[in-house]
Order: sequence, then C-alpha cells, then structure tokens
Amino acid sequence: MTAECCGYPISIFFIVVNEFCERFSYYGMRAVLVLYFRYFLLWDDDLATSIYHAFVALCYLTPILGAIIADSWLGKFKTIIYLSIVYAIGQVTMAISTIHDITDANRDGTPDNFTFHIALSMLGLILIALGTGGIKPCVAAFGGDQFQEHQSRQLNTFFSVFYLCINAGSLLSTLITPVLRAQECGIHTQQQCYPLAFGVPAVLMVISLVVFIAGSGMYVKTDPEGNIMWSVCKCIGFAIKNRFRHRSSSYPKREHWMDWANEKYDKLLIAQIKMVLKVLFLYIPLPMFWTLFDQKGSRWTLQATTMSGDFVSILISTVNPILILTLVPIMDRLIFPLIQKCGLNFSPLKRMTVGMLFAAMAFVSAALVQIEIDKTLPNFPSSSESQLKVVNTYSTTLNVTISPNEHLLIESFGVQLHTSKHTYSTISCMFVNGYTADLNITNLDSIEPSATTNYTLVNQGKRDFVLRHGEQWCEFSRKFGFGASYTFLIPSTVFSDDCESITEVEDMKPNSVHMALQIPQYFLITTGEVMFSVTGLQFSYSQAPKNMKSVLQAGWLCTNAVGNIIVLIVAELGKLPKQWAEYLLFASLLVAVSIIFSIMAYFYTYIDPAEIEAQVRKEQGLEPEEMEKETLEMEEKDEDQKNEQGVKQTKI
Repeated sequence: MTAECCGYPISIFFIVVNEFCERFSYYGMRAVLVLYFRYFLLWDDDLATSIYHAFVALCYLTPILGAIIADSWLGKFKTIIYLSIVYAIGQVTMAISTIHDITDANRDGTPDNFTFHIALSMLGLILIALGTGGIKPCVAAFGGDQFQEHQSRQLNTFFSVFYLCINAGSLLSTLITPVLRAQECGIHTQQQCYPLAFGVPAVLMVISLVVFIAGSGMYVKTDPEGNIMWSVCKCIGFAIKNRFRHRSSSYPKREHWMDWANEKYDKLLIAQIKMVLKVLFLYIPLPMFWTLFDQKGSRWTLQATTMSGDFVSILISTVNPILILTLVPIMDRLIFPLIQKCGLNFSPLKRMTVGMLFAAMAFVSAALVQIEIDKTLPNFPSSSESQLKVVNTYSTTLNVTISPNEHLLIESFGVQLHTSKHTYSTISCMFVNGYTADLNITNLDSIEPSATTNYTLVNQGKRDFVLRHGEQWCEFSRKFGFGASYTFLIPSTVFSDDCESITEVEDMKPNSVHMALQIPQYFLITTGEVMFSVTGLQFSYSQAPKNMKSVLQAGWLCTNAVGNIIVLIVAELGKLPKQWAEYLLFASLLVAVSIIFSIMAYFYTYIDPAEIEAQVRKEQGLEPEEMEKETLEMEEKDEDQKNEQGVKQTKI
C-alpha cells in the first residue's frame, strides 16, 4: 500500500518536481546554446546552426534507446537514475566549457585554447543528449505506474500537472537564462556570463536528480516487461526475409507483405503491425515540418541578434511557450468546434496539412523581416576585396593618394573607411592613440603613440572608459547601440580638456529593425505547431492499438530527428548567398510537401483498431464472452486515454 496525500500517491510529488527542474535545465541550456557557439566559440552562422541541429536530432533519437533499456533491461526507475547522472555530468561539463578564464592566460577576455572549450562542450552536449533523450520516454510512464486502478481521475490530473510543469519549466528557463547571459562576470576580465547561463541549468539538473532519488523509498517499481519495439522489428525483419526467400512466381501472392510472417508470429501481432505501418507511411513527409519549426532556436535566434530591442529581446524568447499555453485551449474549445458547427469536415489530417502551411507562412514572414534587415546592413567586401581604414591624427586636413590613382581627403582626426566586414550582431570599438605617450584604457592593453587597439567587444548601453598616463587621467562615457562599430580618436589634448576632445567615428550604425517584427512569424509557427503536432499525436494514437503507441512515439520522434538533420545538411551544403533566400527555400519545400501529404491523406481510410483486433481474435477462436470482455476493457481504456489527452495537449 503506497502512502497517499489528498488521494494522490506521495511519490508523484517528487516526480513532478523532478520534471520541472529537468525541463528548466534542458530548455534553459538550449535557449542560449546557439549564441554560445556564435559569440564564445566564434563559429559562423552556418556552423553554429549545424551543430545546434545535430544536437537536437540526437536528443530525439536517444529516446528509442532509453525505452529499450527501460523495458528490456534496467526498468524505468534505474534507467531514470543512471541516465540522469549522465545528464547532470553533461550539464556541469557544458557549464565548465563556458568559463573563458580557464585558458585565458594573457587575460584579454578571449580563450587562448579554443580546442579545449570545443572538446569539452561537445562532450557535454553528447552526455546531455543521452540523458534527456534517454529519460524522456520513462518519466511520464513511471509516474503513471504510481497509481492504482481505482485512481483513474487522479491519474488524469497527474498528467495535466505533469505537462504543465513541462511548459512552466520551458517558459521560465527561456525567460531567465538569456538575462543571466547578459550579465558580466569573470575572474580577470568581465565578459558576457555564459558560465552563469549554463551553470543555473546544471544546478537545476542536479536538484532534479537529488529530488528524484529522495523519493526512492516511496515509488512503485515495476520489473522490465520486454520492449514491443524489438518484437515489432523482429516480426518485420522475418516477413521481409521470408518474402525474399519466396520471391519466385511459383509461390502464391499474399494480401499484404506482412502476411509472410504468419509462419512464425501471431496473427494478432501481425494485424497490429499492419495498422502501425499504415500510420508510419503517413509520417514520411512530416520531417519537413520539423525542419522549419526547430529553426526557432537557431536561424531565428541569430536573426534576432541583428535587430534592435532591449526588453523585447527577452520577451521574444518566451513567445512560443506563452502562445502554446494560449492557443491550445482556444483551438480546442473554440476554433475547431466552430468549424465543425459550420458543417466543414476538418479532419485531423486536414488540420495537419493546414499546420504545415502555417509554418510555411511563418518562414515567408521571416524572409520579409530578413529583407528589411539586409537593407540596413553595410556593403561587405567580397572574397576579392579587403578593408582599408585611414586615420588622420594630424592637426590639419590631409590628402592621401592610394596607388594607383585613388585620392582621399581626410580632415583632422577623421577616418576614411572603404569597405567593412564586421560582425554586425555585436558591438565593437577601437581606440586610436594620438597622444604623445603611452596610454592605459580601462580593460585594454597599453597603447603606444600613433598606435591602435584591436576591435574590442563591449556590451550594449552606457559604458565608462578611464584613460591614464602616469598621474594624469580622465573619464568619458558613451552609449552603445547593438550591432554598431565605433572608432575613438584620442588627440594630444585629451587630458587638458578632460576627455572632451575625443572624436567618435561611427563605422557601422546600430541595428535599426525592431525585434517586434518577429512576433508574426512566431505566432504563425506556433499556430502551425498546435494544428500539426498536437493533432498528429492524437490522430496517431487513435489509429493504432494501445500496445503499439510506444512504436508510434518512436516514429514521431524520428521525424523530428530527421527534420533537424535536413537543416544541418542545408546549412552546410546549401550556402545560399542571402538568408532570406534560404527562408523562402524552406517555405517552398514545405508547401510542396504539404501538397504531397494532402494527397496521401485523401486516400487514407480511418480505422477502428479495437474492431480489427476483435475480428482477429474471433478468427483465432476466442470465446465470445472473453472477446466481449476484452473489447469492453479496451473501450474503457481508450475513453480514459481520450480524457487524458484532453488535459495534456501541449508540447511533447
């Protein structure tokens, strides 16, 4: 007899807290991952996007491994414990990899050994993928094991709270971790605080593990019962092998190729696999939706870094989970019933098709935003060009001739910039020393006379600089706009006028396209997610036997993994010259795929799995009373599942 509180097993409270902390850890880390690649490891947009989507793809492949381990070997409890330890080690490893002071021997704020940080972060991400994916199919099912047969109402409430915790963890983490990243921290130099942004999720994962272990003595722990996916794979493999062995025309044809497994496997299992394969066939076009959807965390995040907006930048990262919580009940309680009352047959497969089209429209919106961004960008030099900056620190205007016949007229303490290739999603500044002696500037090395500093990254907003030479010093402040680049010319009179004579040259203007323009594309993609993802899972589960739902879940996760692999391939091989063109390419591909899917859906015939199973049992000679009893139990379970699905329509 398990201990209860208010009719609920006490053990489920540990599971719910564990899930909240784990989801906070995962989504918090993922919210700043592509930014870490881009601005800490200094990878270009394509490489950052590729590695991000390779990681996400791995996260959606490992649940299959986790389900097999739990069902065939360790059981759910031990699988969650062991893989959570792997998960926590991965998060801690990832957090350590973001500490720039570890390899910053010259204390300039930049790691001296990027190989160390890359190797450590890749190890951390592999461990995280194994952990988060491995426990994904186990935690919810383990929570369900805690309830007795008479607690069906409490079970439904548990799943409601469980999936609420998923969204709460996602929402809070995507709101908090970008704020933590924006802080400044460091031992020797103050930089954007990636250790804090990744450290907090690591701490939450450790807490998640500790909480789960704390409830160990209260859990109901079931033994492994064997994994249905392995049985399905063996049955399909035998059917293919047997069909190939009897490929001669002398053997009579069979109604379905799976019927070639009749010699070895039960007819009920074969009938169930046929139903699953029918749904899995419809999954073939689905990866293209995930190809677009998961770029919210990569391409769209990088797009946001080229735009302006202070507080809005925090809100943008939380738009998706907020819209999910808002749109799911609106669609389910208002939009879909209204369409049905109008007499329109808005079937699940039609909803999924419309969801794809919404995602395609989201990428058209993203392309239009990108076109507006591109209008504000400078003309970057091509591969055959280079950048030349001429600075006049002389007291009068100078005429400079560049071979063969190009003349530049530069005023005193002015700059002539021909071309510029600069990372426009950061803020940088450079100092030119026109003073007659060495100068020390806050957080920079000493500058010799007539010399320059390297471009230095600074944070957005007001920044103070202190210039020193011996006992002389002065302080000046400047407000920096995101995406801008500045050159500061220091004259020989800098100390006599208290830094007022420093000349500021704006090499590149701050970002001017506001982040609020991204809201329509987030709204469209989230609407598409609600119509595609939630409906797709409901449809899949309604068209397959109860004992095959784990097989469909594995197939569904595989479509997500394949979608992310497609992004990886396009990012590395596509190399389109303009980002907006890539957005339109993805939108066009999804429109084409949605047309193919709609044709497949048109010829699909909806089935009743319980009825087919009952017919097979009847053919196998089961007694009518036994068959009727099994059918009744199945209908009751299906009704419970429908009720359960109604309260847990959210991100899976």
